[in-house]
Amino acid sequence: MATTDSNPASMLRGIAQGSLGVPVLLLTILGMMTLPIPPFLLDILFSFNIALAIVVLLVAVYAMRPLDFAVFPTILLVATLLRLALNVASTRVVLLNGHTGGDAAGKVIQSFGEVVIGGNYAVGLVVFLILVIINFVVVTRGAGRISEVSARFTLDAMPGKQMAIDADLNSGLIDQDEARKRREEISSEADFYGSMDGASKFVRGDAIAGILILFINILGGLGIGMVQHELEFARAMEVYSLLTIGDGLVAQIPGLLLSTSAAIMVTRVSSSKDMGEQVATQMFDSPKALAITATILGIMGIIPGMPHVAFLSLAAGAGGIAYLIQQRQERIQEEEAKQEQTQKIVEQQAQAKASEVPEIGWDDVQPVDAIGLEVGYRLIPMVDKAQGGELLSRIKGIRKKLSQDVGFLIPSVHIRDNLDLSPTAYRITLLGVAAGEAEIYPDREMAINPGQVFGRLDGIATKDPAFGLEAVWIDPTTKDQAQTLGYTVVDASTVVATHLNQLLLKHIHELLGHDEVQHMLDLLGKHSPKLVEQLAPELVPPNIILTVLKNLLLEQVPIKDLRTIAQTIAANVGRSQDPVVLTSQVRISLSRIIVQNIYGNESLLPAIALDPSMEQLLLKSVQQAQQSGNTDDIVLEPGLAERLQTALVEASQKQEMAGKPAVLLVSAPLRHVLAKFIRYSAADIHVLSYGEIPDDKQITIESAVG
Repeated sequence: MATTDSNPASMLRGIAQGSLGVPVLLLTILGMMTLPIPPFLLDILFSFNIALAIVVLLVAVYAMRPLDFAVFPTILLVATLLRLALNVASTRVVLLNGHTGGDAAGKVIQSFGEVVIGGNYAVGLVVFLILVIINFVVVTRGAGRISEVSARFTLDAMPGKQMAIDADLNSGLIDQDEARKRREEISSEADFYGSMDGASKFVRGDAIAGILILFINILGGLGIGMVQHELEFARAMEVYSLLTIGDGLVAQIPGLLLSTSAAIMVTRVSSSKDMGEQVATQMFDSPKALAITATILGIMGIIPGMPHVAFLSLAAGAGGIAYLIQQRQERIQEEEAKQEQTQKIVEQQAQAKASEVPEIGWDDVQPVDAIGLEVGYRLIPMVDKAQGGELLSRIKGIRKKLSQDVGFLIPSVHIRDNLDLSPTAYRITLLGVAAGEAEIYPDREMAINPGQVFGRLDGIATKDPAFGLEAVWIDPTTKDQAQTLGYTVVDASTVVATHLNQLLLKHIHELLGHDEVQHMLDLLGKHSPKLVEQLAPELVPPNIILTVLKNLLLEQVPIKDLRTIAQTIAANVGRSQDPVVLTSQVRISLSRIIVQNIYGNESLLPAIALDPSMEQLLLKSVQQAQQSGNTDDIVLEPGLAERLQTALVEASQKQEMAGKPAVLLVSAPLRHVLAKFIRYSAADIHVLSYGEIPDDKQITIESAVG
């Protein structure tokens, strides 16, 4: 059976830990309002009230920022209720026992009534009213207005602060924990100023209650003293006025301290220093203000009739402090100058040491160029606009055309001279690796044999570096003759540009990286934000999207229709995250553009098919490879693989001779592995699956490979 721990030791521990402190205090305040309290206990409670007000004031002064004392509104409310409860308790004692003498309500009230105001109730009434006016008209009203404005401005600024936090989080300047901490701080700040706005109303009401309680006690005391205790009017007025004013002063002085604490809290600006340090730093940091003040006080002190000692003493004190501050600042400046001189000497020594023994750093490690073009020194005029070079503009045109065709921005081509090359040679590099090089003659033009010409040309025999066709470097004056004979004539810049274009098309998939994919997704997000949300990194790993796009580019499929690609990946990634499977699904979605790039707008599609026995054999090989964990290759004996390659080459040549595109049509499981098999063979064949043929197209089988 469960039991509750209700022994006295447990209750004391609860009070010590604070879990029962506030309820006990509230019950005590309620008891003070309803139960009679002896004068001795009243003295203790009044002393505690004054001590509490002093502690709260000092904590408010030494707090670094308002949120460091966030419990202040609650303490202000509890202290106000305590003070009002003491007023009720002391009023009861004063009215019951006031006729017996000045100590009827305790020594604290008697001391404030006799010592502080000299026993003169008229003076006490004036002092009490002055304290109430200061508290109510100046401190409390000002603090309440500042609390109200601060709460309003804090609430109005919350959306902007939240957006700033989100921006810092999205840009990576802060992490999730720091963002959560800042949001909680903003919420706490709004709650604090809202609570201060409400708590200031309690303080203001307490000041009004103090005035009303004063007059009620005086009138009630006069009535009770004269009617019940048969005192004379002068005696009753003297006794009850002193007790009432003493009671009011005992309550108003802690009230003034708490009001001042509230004003200090709401006028503080967040800083890493307490109030004393801020005042000392901001008011006495410049000696000029103190020096001018000392001068003005000195002038006032020498005027006849003025209190010379007071003004001249203050002038001397202000001047002395200004002199000390000036001396301190001069010492700080001298120390800073010495530190700067020492720093310069250290830097000079470091520079001298660095010049003697140079050190390498990360800046010496140059990044690899995505696309590079190295030229011999005789080819420099081709890439220099000042010398009429056209190669730069042609390369720019190639990049623009390729970017529009494939769907992402082709990186810039980094051009530089290379003295290791022959004077008329050039080299194209991709990702730091040489992809192609050739030698050209900038003062000649290349006549390319397209396959059928009607004569020979005099010149330097060569081969077209882009397609490997027979060509001749001829004199520009024989260009018309070469074209008449059926040659295709191009200048040296076109040769380099065409070579670069072919290499980029062949290796276009190597140029696509994570940064390019992210730029593409950002552009897509402007038009289809919901779709991009479905491709979030936690749902679809970025490597999968990159691999699918690379697979498409590897088979010359443009990726400019990113919306269709993204929709297909988002729809199928839940079933499989295998890039091969996702690529197959994307190809089916892009079937129209794939077929159009091969056949154009033809509705009748000639194709090559596999013999049924060959297809069954290949399917079996694919299944064996998949069982062994290999999904990219087929397992064939060398002889069969060679015969298959030969048959594919013959079929492609037959289609080419007939003026038709060479397309191999296979079942879906074979498409990927056969495309990879053909890619490393001499055959130039497009491999399509049956599912990649649009419904409005018809297929004609031209031949079968068996």
